[in-house]
Amino acid sequence: MRQSLLFLFLLLSLAAAGQTDVVGRWKTIDDNSGEARSVVEIHEMNGSIYGRIVKIFPRPNLEPDPVCDKCHPEDPRYNKKIIGMEIIRNLKKSGSEYSGGDILDPENGRVYRSKIWVDGKNLKVRGYWGPFYRTQTWHRAD
Repeated sequence: MRQSLLFLFLLLSLAAAGQTDVVGRWKTIDDNSGEARSVVEIHEMNGSIYGRIVKIFPRPNLEPDPVCDKCHPEDPRYNKKIIGMEIIRNLKKSGSEYSGGDILDPENGRVYRSKIWVDGKNLKVRGYWGPFYRTQTWHRAD
């Protein structure tokens, strides 16, 4: 009986740990409108975290499959399709968060230092520009 309870506890602990992981699909939310903008799929590769846009929720009167024409011309993502684009690169685990890499905002083409962490059921995504930062809350996508 005791071994069964221990096994059940370990199994539930592993399930709970999996729910707090940054890996998976996340809906990005517009800061101003509160509407979903895209789905980013976050994955681990060689000990680092990367994220790629896998879906865009098109807005009226805008290109449904845009390119990153505001990216810096020397960035390899310049004039490439945003769907499929890697926007989060090279984040490494540091305690309960991932940091040390960068994130691209395809709307303005800027690349920011970044860190991400799980907060309850949501993902917090922070981009730094010098001493300033902006934090977004992303929701797990179904």
